Amino acid sequence: MNDGILHDHFAAAQVREKKEQKYRSVSFTELHSLPPSLRPRERLIRDGPETLSDQELLAIVLNSGIKGKSVSALAAELLDLLEQDKNIPSIKELRGLTGLGESKAGSILAMLEFGRRRWGPFGVKIIRPADIYTLVRHYADRKQERFISVSLNGAHEVLAVRVVTLGLVNRTLIHPREVFADVIADRSCGICVCHNHPSGETVPSLEDNEVTIALVKAAKVLGIKFLDHVIFSETSYYSYRHSHPDILTIEPDEEGEGKKD
Repeated sequence: MNDGILHDHFAAAQVREKKEQKYRSVSFTELHSLPPSLRPRERLIRDGPETLSDQELLAIVLNSGIKGKSVSALAAELLDLLEQDKNIPSIKELRGLTGLGESKAGSILAMLEFGRRRWGPFGVKIIRPADIYTLVRHYADRKQERFISVSLNGAHEVLAVRVVTLGLVNRTLIHPREVFADVIADRSCGICVCHNHPSGETVPSLEDNEVTIALVKAAKVLGIKFLDHVIFSETSYYSYRHSHPDILTIEPDEEGEGKKD
Protein backbone atom coordinates (compact mmCIF):
# COMPACT_ATOMS: atom_id res chain seq x y z
CA MET A 1 0.00 0.00 0.00
CA ASN A 2 1.59 3.31 -1.09
CA ASP A 3 1.69 6.53 0.94
CA GLY A 4 -1.18 8.11 -1.01
CA ILE A 5 -3.53 5.22 -0.31
CA LEU A 6 -2.48 5.14 3.35
CA HIS A 7 -3.16 8.87 3.65
CA ASP A 8 -6.61 8.52 2.05
CA HIS A 9 -7.45 5.56 4.30
CA PHE A 10 -6.40 7.47 7.43
CA ALA A 11 -8.31 10.58 6.38
CA ALA A 12 -11.47 8.56 5.76
CA ALA A 13 -11.15 6.93 9.19
CA GLN A 14 -10.84 10.35 10.82
CA VAL A 15 -13.96 11.62 9.05
CA ARG A 16 -15.91 8.55 10.15
CA GLU A 17 -14.74 8.94 13.77
CA LYS A 18 -15.83 12.61 13.81
CA LYS A 19 -19.25 11.64 12.52
CA GLU A 20 -19.61 8.95 15.18
CA GLN A 21 -18.64 11.39 17.94
CA LYS A 22 -21.19 13.89 16.62
CA TYR A 23 -24.03 11.39 16.75
CA ARG A 24 -22.99 10.00 20.13
CA SER A 25 -23.16 13.51 21.56
CA VAL A 26 -26.81 14.00 20.59
CA SER A 27 -28.03 12.14 23.69
CA PHE A 28 -28.27 8.80 21.91
CA THR A 29 -30.78 9.88 19.27
CA GLU A 30 -33.38 7.64 17.60
CA LEU A 31 -31.61 4.76 15.91
CA HIS A 32 -33.60 4.99 12.69
CA SER A 33 -32.58 8.65 12.27
CA LEU A 34 -28.89 7.74 12.19
CA PRO A 35 -27.13 7.04 8.90
CA PRO A 36 -27.02 3.24 8.47
CA SER A 37 -23.23 3.13 8.85
CA LEU A 38 -23.45 4.77 12.29
CA ARG A 39 -26.20 2.62 13.78
CA PRO A 40 -25.10 0.41 16.70
CA ARG A 41 -25.70 -2.93 14.97
CA GLU A 42 -23.78 -1.92 11.87
CA ARG A 43 -20.92 -0.51 13.95
CA LEU A 44 -20.79 -3.68 16.03
CA ILE A 45 -20.44 -5.78 12.89
CA ARG A 46 -17.91 -3.43 11.34
CA ASP A 47 -15.81 -2.34 14.34
CA GLY A 48 -16.52 -4.91 17.06
CA PRO A 49 -18.62 -4.80 20.26
CA GLU A 50 -15.91 -3.10 22.32
CA THR A 51 -16.49 0.14 20.37
CA LEU A 52 -20.10 0.49 21.56
CA SER A 53 -21.37 2.00 24.79
CA ASP A 54 -23.31 -0.14 27.28
CA GLN A 55 -26.54 1.58 26.23
CA GLU A 56 -25.91 0.82 22.57
CA LEU A 57 -25.20 -2.84 23.33
CA LEU A 58 -28.46 -3.12 25.28
CA ALA A 59 -30.36 -1.41 22.46
CA ILE A 60 -29.14 -4.12 20.08
CA VAL A 61 -30.24 -6.88 22.47
CA LEU A 62 -33.66 -5.26 23.00
CA ASN A 63 -34.05 -4.80 19.22
CA SER A 64 -37.19 -2.66 19.46
CA GLY A 65 -39.06 -0.32 21.75
CA ILE A 66 -42.79 0.22 22.13
CA LYS A 67 -45.23 2.91 21.08
CA GLY A 68 -44.15 6.11 22.78
CA LYS A 69 -40.78 4.75 23.91
CA SER A 70 -37.87 4.19 21.56
CA VAL A 71 -35.47 1.28 21.93
CA SER A 72 -32.75 3.75 22.93
CA ALA A 73 -34.91 5.14 25.75
CA LEU A 74 -35.76 1.63 26.92
CA ALA A 75 -32.07 0.69 26.83
CA ALA A 76 -31.24 3.74 28.98
CA GLU A 77 -33.86 2.73 31.57
CA LEU A 78 -32.60 -0.85 31.60
CA LEU A 79 -29.02 0.36 32.09
CA ASP A 80 -30.12 2.53 35.02
CA LEU A 81 -31.82 -0.48 36.61
CA LEU A 82 -28.77 -2.70 36.16
CA GLU A 83 -26.51 -0.09 37.77
CA GLN A 84 -28.70 0.31 40.86
CA ASP A 85 -27.72 -3.09 42.21
CA LYS A 86 -24.60 -5.22 41.99
CA ASN A 87 -26.72 -8.35 41.50
CA ILE A 88 -28.61 -9.50 38.42
CA PRO A 89 -32.21 -8.21 38.69
CA SER A 90 -35.19 -10.51 39.06
CA ILE A 91 -37.72 -11.10 36.30
CA LYS A 92 -40.19 -9.03 38.36
CA GLU A 93 -37.79 -6.07 38.49
CA LEU A 94 -37.16 -6.26 34.75
CA ARG A 95 -40.88 -6.41 33.99
CA GLY A 96 -41.29 -3.26 36.10
CA LEU A 97 -39.86 -1.33 33.16
CA THR A 98 -42.54 -0.20 30.75
CA GLY A 99 -41.76 -1.87 27.46
CA LEU A 100 -40.27 -5.08 28.87
CA GLY A 101 -42.81 -7.87 28.64
CA GLU A 102 -42.31 -11.37 29.96
CA SER A 103 -40.63 -12.68 26.83
CA LYS A 104 -38.17 -9.82 26.40
CA ALA A 105 -37.43 -9.66 30.13
CA GLY A 106 -36.77 -13.39 30.12
CA SER A 107 -34.33 -13.04 27.23
CA ILE A 108 -32.49 -10.23 29.03
CA LEU A 109 -32.29 -12.27 32.24
CA ALA A 110 -30.95 -15.31 30.37
CA MET A 111 -28.34 -13.15 28.61
CA LEU A 112 -27.16 -11.61 31.90
CA GLU A 113 -26.90 -14.93 33.69
CA PHE A 114 -25.08 -16.66 30.84
CA GLY A 115 -22.66 -13.75 30.56
CA ARG A 116 -22.02 -13.88 34.31
CA ARG A 117 -21.31 -17.61 34.18
CA ARG A 118 -19.21 -17.64 31.05
CA TRP A 119 -17.39 -14.31 30.79
CA GLY A 120 -17.68 -12.57 34.15
CA PRO A 121 -14.59 -10.84 35.52
CA PHE A 122 -14.01 -13.61 38.07
CA GLY A 123 -10.52 -15.00 37.64
CA VAL A 124 -9.08 -12.16 35.51
CA LYS A 125 -5.55 -11.48 36.78
CA ILE A 126 -4.50 -7.91 37.53
CA ILE A 127 -0.86 -7.41 36.60
CA ARG A 128 -0.72 -3.77 35.49
CA PRO A 129 -2.96 -0.66 35.63
CA ALA A 130 -4.14 -1.31 32.06
CA ASP A 131 -5.79 -4.53 33.32
CA ILE A 132 -7.88 -2.51 35.78
CA TYR A 133 -8.78 0.01 33.09
CA THR A 134 -9.99 -2.77 30.81
CA LEU A 135 -12.35 -4.00 33.55
CA VAL A 136 -14.01 -0.65 34.18
CA ARG A 137 -13.61 1.35 30.98
CA HIS A 138 -17.25 0.79 29.99
CA TYR A 139 -18.23 3.10 32.88
CA ALA A 140 -16.27 5.99 31.36
CA ASP A 141 -19.20 7.44 29.40
CA ARG A 142 -21.38 7.92 32.50
CA LYS A 143 -22.42 11.47 33.35
CA GLN A 144 -21.90 10.94 37.10
CA GLU A 145 -18.77 9.75 38.82
CA ARG A 146 -18.85 6.11 39.86
CA PHE A 147 -16.55 4.86 42.57
CA ILE A 148 -15.75 1.20 41.94
CA SER A 149 -14.05 -1.47 44.04
CA VAL A 150 -12.33 -4.56 42.65
CA SER A 151 -11.87 -7.45 45.09
CA LEU A 152 -8.82 -9.64 44.50
CA ASN A 153 -7.55 -12.96 45.81
CA GLY A 154 -3.96 -13.66 46.85
CA ALA A 155 -2.93 -14.21 43.21
CA HIS A 156 -4.40 -10.80 42.26
CA GLU A 157 -7.25 -12.47 40.40
CA VAL A 158 -10.61 -10.68 40.33
CA LEU A 159 -13.27 -11.93 42.71
CA ALA A 160 -15.82 -9.15 42.12
CA VAL A 161 -16.28 -5.68 40.63
CA ARG A 162 -18.77 -3.36 42.33
CA VAL A 163 -20.03 0.21 42.05
CA VAL A 164 -19.78 1.54 45.61
CA THR A 165 -21.22 5.04 45.17
CA LEU A 166 -22.53 7.49 42.59
CA GLY A 167 -21.66 11.16 42.70
CA LEU A 168 -18.64 13.29 43.54
CA VAL A 169 -15.69 11.43 45.00
CA ASN A 170 -14.72 12.98 48.32
CA ARG A 171 -14.04 11.92 51.88
CA THR A 172 -17.63 12.63 52.89
CA LEU A 173 -19.15 10.24 50.34
CA ILE A 174 -16.39 7.62 50.23
CA HIS A 175 -15.96 6.03 53.63
CA PRO A 176 -13.68 3.03 54.12
CA ARG A 177 -16.46 0.98 55.71
CA GLU A 178 -18.54 1.29 52.53
CA VAL A 179 -15.61 0.37 50.32
CA PHE A 180 -14.32 -2.56 52.38
CA ALA A 181 -17.62 -4.12 53.55
CA ASP A 182 -18.05 -6.35 50.49
CA VAL A 183 -14.30 -6.76 50.07
CA ILE A 184 -14.12 -8.33 53.52
CA ALA A 185 -17.19 -10.48 52.78
CA ASP A 186 -15.38 -11.72 49.65
CA ARG A 187 -12.46 -12.79 51.89
CA SER A 188 -10.26 -10.71 49.60
CA CYS A 189 -6.51 -10.43 49.99
CA GLY A 190 -6.29 -7.31 47.85
CA ILE A 191 -8.28 -4.41 46.45
CA CYS A 192 -8.13 -1.92 43.60
CA VAL A 193 -10.40 1.09 43.46
CA CYS A 194 -11.26 3.28 40.48
CA HIS A 195 -13.54 6.10 39.50
CA ASN A 196 -14.43 7.85 36.29
CA HIS A 197 -14.03 11.57 35.59
CA PRO A 198 -16.90 12.58 33.26
CA SER A 199 -14.93 15.70 32.28
CA GLY A 200 -12.35 13.50 30.58
CA GLU A 201 -9.54 14.94 32.73
CA THR A 202 -7.77 12.21 34.70
CA VAL A 203 -5.35 14.29 36.80
CA PRO A 204 -6.27 13.58 40.46
CA SER A 205 -7.73 16.33 42.63
CA LEU A 206 -6.85 17.06 46.25
CA GLU A 207 -10.00 15.15 47.24
CA ASP A 208 -8.89 12.16 45.15
CA ASN A 209 -5.59 12.11 47.03
CA GLU A 210 -7.32 12.38 50.40
CA VAL A 211 -9.67 9.50 49.57
CA THR A 212 -6.74 7.38 48.41
CA ILE A 213 -4.77 8.02 51.59
CA ALA A 214 -7.77 7.16 53.79
CA LEU A 215 -8.33 3.89 51.91
CA VAL A 216 -4.62 2.95 51.95
CA LYS A 217 -4.54 3.41 55.73
CA ALA A 218 -7.73 1.38 56.20
CA ALA A 219 -6.39 -1.42 54.01
CA LYS A 220 -3.20 -1.64 56.08
CA VAL A 221 -5.20 -1.88 59.31
CA LEU A 222 -7.36 -4.64 57.80
CA GLY A 223 -4.39 -6.53 56.38
CA ILE A 224 -5.66 -6.16 52.80
CA LYS A 225 -3.22 -5.16 50.08
CA PHE A 226 -4.17 -1.91 48.34
CA LEU A 227 -2.92 -2.34 44.78
CA ASP A 228 -4.00 0.84 43.04
CA HIS A 229 -6.45 3.67 42.57
CA VAL A 230 -7.18 4.33 38.89
CA ILE A 231 -8.92 7.47 37.63
CA PHE A 232 -10.21 6.99 34.11
CA SER A 233 -11.99 8.53 31.15
CA GLU A 234 -13.03 7.16 27.77
CA THR A 235 -9.56 7.69 26.33
CA SER A 236 -7.04 7.53 29.18
CA TYR A 237 -6.39 6.71 32.82
CA TYR A 238 -4.25 7.77 35.78
CA SER A 239 -2.70 5.14 38.05
CA TYR A 240 -1.51 6.09 41.52
CA ARG A 241 0.78 3.06 41.59
CA HIS A 242 2.43 4.18 38.38
CA SER A 243 2.41 7.97 38.82
CA HIS A 244 2.22 8.62 42.58
CA PRO A 245 3.38 5.43 44.36
CA ASP A 246 4.47 7.18 47.59
CA ILE A 247 0.81 7.68 48.56
CA LEU A 248 0.36 3.89 48.59
CA THR A 249 3.12 3.49 51.21
CA ILE A 250 1.61 5.82 53.84
CA GLU A 251 1.20 4.11 57.20
CA PRO A 252 -1.97 4.37 59.36
CA ASP A 253 -0.31 6.69 61.90
CA GLU A 254 0.93 9.14 59.26
CA GLU A 255 -1.13 12.24 58.56
CA GLY A 256 -0.31 12.63 54.85
CA GLU A 257 -1.08 15.92 53.20
CA GLY A 258 -2.82 14.40 50.20
CA LYS A 259 -1.02 16.66 47.78
CA LYS A 260 0.54 15.78 44.50
CA ASP A 261 4.28 16.10 44.09
